[in-house]
Amino acid sequence: MTVLFFGSSSFSVPALRSIAPSIGGVVTRKSKPTGRGYLLEDNEVKRVALSLGLQVTEIDSFKEEAAQRLGDSKPDLLVVISFGLIIPQWFLDMPAIGAINLHPSLLPRYRGPSPLQWVIWNGEKETGITVIKMSDRMDAGDILFQESTQIGPVEDAAALSMRLSLRASEILPDVVDHLSAYGMAEGLPQEESSATYTPLITKEMGRIDWDGRADEIVRQVRALVLWPTAYTFLEERMLKVFHVKEGPAGASHAAAPGSVLAAGPEGIEVAAGDGSVILVEIQLQDRKRMGGAEFARGYREITKKRFN
Repeated sequence: MTVLFFGSSSFSVPALRSIAPSIGGVVTRKSKPTGRGYLLEDNEVKRVALSLGLQVTEIDSFKEEAAQRLGDSKPDLLVVISFGLIIPQWFLDMPAIGAINLHPSLLPRYRGPSPLQWVIWNGEKETGITVIKMSDRMDAGDILFQESTQIGPVEDAAALSMRLSLRASEILPDVVDHLSAYGMAEGLPQEESSATYTPLITKEMGRIDWDGRADEIVRQVRALVLWPTAYTFLEERMLKVFHVKEGPAGASHAAAPGSVLAAGPEGIEVAAGDGSVILVEIQLQDRKRMGGAEFARGYREITKKRFN
């Protein structure tokens, strides 16, 4: 059996490696300019695929000639994981067996581009992996396999992504072998009334609103640690926030939200709209990433400052 593999983010790399012997080609999004020199930087999927000796095709649209030629390889199965483009129905109909998508949520909940971030931001206790038979509607195909997992109380999007991507690499070979032996199963139709959708994460979503509740701010930081990273401003300089925790339970204060309440060995305690949060790991603009306690020792009169 020949698989045509579609993936663009690092999440799909372990799965790519796990079925590499069956892959006849890899399709990924085109490299984008990066840095002040606007150099093209290959994504990790492309780098790994080339290191495995696999042919790579980069596209940004299925109207491109390179996309039109992909059918020449006559793949038996399409495997799609974190690809980033909607695959049109004419292409899904091309392979002999069909097309499957591995999605990191418990579909039909959290369809769309950012399920890992939103399950954390929304305070969910559980998520999982779903393999679906692809259709022309985003993440709406019949379910072939589903497995749930608990989200750790302090697990952030980076840790959850790594854990689910490794689990995907364990699941996928058996799924592909089963499809090769028995063909595409009917699957279980998704319950449309239970479907929810995740909006695309934007940079603006990273700004911390100190008027919010402490637990909401903690979830925001955990959800956005990969990108764009939660941030605030200190004396007009951006401060990225990588790790926080809620302040002392039951403690009360009369300080304005964003005001620094204290600085100690755990980090910098900041007033929220309800309670407080402790900045454990941060990075001020043009400075290195460091612990909140270390930052406080080097920043004069930090307890008189206010984040905004």
